Amino acid sequence: MIYDVIIIGSGPAGLSAAIYAKRAELNLIVIEKAGISGGQIINTYEVDNYPGIPGISGFELSTRFREHCDRLDTTFITGEVTGFRLEGDIKVVTMDNGEEYRTKTVVIASGGVPRHLNVPGEDKLSGMGISYCATCDGAFFKNKEVVVVGGGDVAVEDAIFLARICKKVYVVHRRDQFRANKSAVSKLMDMENVTVLWDSVVERINGEDSVESIEIKNVKTQESKQYDVSGVFIAVGYIPNSQVYQNVVATNEQGYIIAGENCETNIPGIFAAGDVRTKDLRQIITAAADGANAITSVERYLNNL
Repeated sequence: MIYDVIIIGSGPAGLSAAIYAKRAELNLIVIEKAGISGGQIINTYEVDNYPGIPGISGFELSTRFREHCDRLDTTFITGEVTGFRLEGDIKVVTMDNGEEYRTKTVVIASGGVPRHLNVPGEDKLSGMGISYCATCDGAFFKNKEVVVVGGGDVAVEDAIFLARICKKVYVVHRRDQFRANKSAVSKLMDMENVTVLWDSVVERINGEDSVESIEIKNVKTQESKQYDVSGVFIAVGYIPNSQVYQNVVATNEQGYIIAGENCETNIPGIFAAGDVRTKDLRQIITAAADGANAITSVERYLNNL
């Protein structure tokens, strides 16, 4: 069988694409790696910025997305994509069990994962005071003391955002100057409730049911100090799940698949949606919008075959 479209990934982008594809009466399958739909949002305790349903848990939101797909009789296949190649206009997807699926188009919605610090306490307290998205979770720390880890654009912008609502923001950076754009750095340094801990790294994050404190080490003096905080926002990079496709489609230096708002890659019939593609804002709502845009582009491509 040759499908009209194979959607790889079942986060908000992939599920949205599936809904639009089924409504367009395309012949499709959705491939999900974990056997549970939702992507990263299933680990989010509370989602307060998705329109119309404030305060919903990430798990419940992902469940609603999946139920919508199920009502449309969407076919899901569980497994990991290990190979991807072109046979003329046909795209061939190889799975970890050796199965191969052929399709006219592919929507890569495989997402990505935040880069971790890999320090004691991080895994235990993830989602319990440790966040990798300040705009997603910052509101829950209003008038509290928090830490931002990182020195790039995202870290500085996160710190500015948090400083407007939090009592105190510590910024931990392993170097002695930021890599972020100068205007943002100037704005951050002018904020009275921000303290930058230069030449420093996180040694440990402490807490039982939630974050209670963090241990910071100065790499030059070797001095360690504990700070009592309620939240830790980690912004040290993001790893897109694009490795399988990098020999087929164009990616940037960070590994993101190069695609615009129409989700078209440099290869006709291959589209990228959600966190795996180059974009300025990675949120649930923008991922879902990508899914719709990707299928619109898929339909346009199929109509021209």
